[in-house]
Amino acid sequence: MDIAAPWLGVLVPVLAVGAVLCRCPAGAVATLAPLLVWAYLFGSWWAPGPAADPGPPVPRLRVVSQNLFAANATPGASARALVATEADVLAVQELGGTNREAIVRVLDDTFAYRTELGTVGLWSRYPISDTTPVDVGVDWHRGLRTHIATPAGDLVVYVVHLPSIRPGETAARDRGLARLSRELSADRAERVLVAGDFNTASTDRNWRGFAPGYRDIRTGAAFTWPAAFPIARLDHILVRGLTVPHTEVLRTPGPDHRAVAAEIEFD
Repeated sequence: MDIAAPWLGVLVPVLAVGAVLCRCPAGAVATLAPLLVWAYLFGSWWAPGPAADPGPPVPRLRVVSQNLFAANATPGASARALVATEADVLAVQELGGTNREAIVRVLDDTFAYRTELGTVGLWSRYPISDTTPVDVGVDWHRGLRTHIATPAGDLVVYVVHLPSIRPGETAARDRGLARLSRELSADRAERVLVAGDFNTASTDRNWRGFAPGYRDIRTGAAFTWPAAFPIARLDHILVRGLTVPHTEVLRTPGPDHRAVAAEIEFD
């Protein structure tokens, strides 16, 4: 229900039309109440944001995060599309099985540095060091923490893939979110970026209290899943100690999620 919340607004015009067809003026007027509630909660997602002040030029880092899809039938094409995003840092989830060899071969030709743990990985144009596992509530590695020595300074990066959810089955995901939230809150690094598939929509009740002090870079609706016709944003980039002047959602061939991308600047 939390995932579907932004789409409940489409029912309001249906109710209004029904009231008109039934010649019920009171019913038509009554639809204003749910419309105003929806506009208050979600209307700003579709409104254009304020124009950014360009200010003086400063170094930027382009970050892209993509769930590759374990059953990806065209991993080479996916990897080439990710290279075309001109990312400086690329976080991936569901790396393994039949897609790993093709992905690694293409990305290693572009990026000088790579680190992997289980089914998550990170490619970078800048040196990577001190990679450690992160507990996201599953029995194998689906999370990592590492350092990237960027031209602007040290950056701590998390790549995570939270447990999947099914209707009425969110306990594993909720447990993983709680563990990750505690770890992020305890991290003493000055600048932190968290990227991945959280299997958690922005409207999920468990998202509201997640990782205090971090900011989700989402702007507008920017849904990511399913890739063909996205109805929810399950993929996120969170930051602390960083400025994000630009974000976008990208579609690449093969994955069942769209990628999220951000330009970041050091505060």
